[in-house]
Amino acid sequence: MKDMLLKGMLCDATVNFYAISAPEMAESVRRLHGTSPVCTAALGRTLMAASMMGAMMKIEEGEVSLIVKGGGPAGNIVCVGRADGSVKGYITNPQVDLPPRESDGKLDVSGAVGKNGTLTVINDLGMKEPYIGQSDLVSGEIAEDVASHFLTSQQQPSAVFLGVHLNAQGVTSACGLILQPMPNCPDPILDLLESRLYAVKEMPDLLAGGMELKEVIDWMLSDTEPQYTMELTPVFRCDCSRERLEQVLISLGEKELSDMADQQHGAEMTCHFCNQVYRFDEEELRALALRAEQAKTTRGEMDDGE
Repeated sequence: MKDMLLKGMLCDATVNFYAISAPEMAESVRRLHGTSPVCTAALGRTLMAASMMGAMMKIEEGEVSLIVKGGGPAGNIVCVGRADGSVKGYITNPQVDLPPRESDGKLDVSGAVGKNGTLTVINDLGMKEPYIGQSDLVSGEIAEDVASHFLTSQQQPSAVFLGVHLNAQGVTSACGLILQPMPNCPDPILDLLESRLYAVKEMPDLLAGGMELKEVIDWMLSDTEPQYTMELTPVFRCDCSRERLEQVLISLGEKELSDMADQQHGAEMTCHFCNQVYRFDEEELRALALRAEQAKTTRGEMDDGE
């Protein structure tokens, strides 16, 4: 069963929905970052939210970033979603682990993430300035925090579900659902949706049992007549490159790069998102220092011309 992200409408186009099943993506991230079970759940939930929110974007080059700062021992979570459903992300302390919650035996995601902080959402549409919205965390469980963001920052009431299940071997299911009523959605339809939300908790087990995502949606929301408008494949894909990191180094300026070459005789940089290591030797640093000085000179000449 391949990973899938679906977009569609319910109840005669009065409700938009986004649904995702991404156990392969979540498992690949678990292996890449060596995340503990609770951090796998926290990062997996945020990545799926980013994937669905990326699919909401109107332009292909758009990106949406979710930054969760809850003050918990797992540290910050940073995820980026794109219009094609692909994502990248990391959690600061991936190996932090906590015992299950005493109340229900489930993973203590809120305890790892913390809830005394903020969720920042950055929508980059490729224009001069991105749109930045920030809201206080509600629970640190991610789904409720994303729903709160939609309501407070976008005035969009939303029902959000995110779940990652694991066993001793790894991720068994990772799925999510976002329901967003249109402004003209009649009250009876809202009542109908609310009455169907109880079934969402069955979503992980149904997918782990072998049902396809469309089959699960059709079962959960059968009386809302789902209409599917888009199908994407959510994957973890980092877009880091040596060229990008060269630009980061150049931004440090000629003096700092020259000092780095003199004192350290090289530099090593690791991408937080994919753990790729990039190494620059002394000669490369001096070449970048020269480019930094040339860029500074060019900017000065342009300022003089104005």
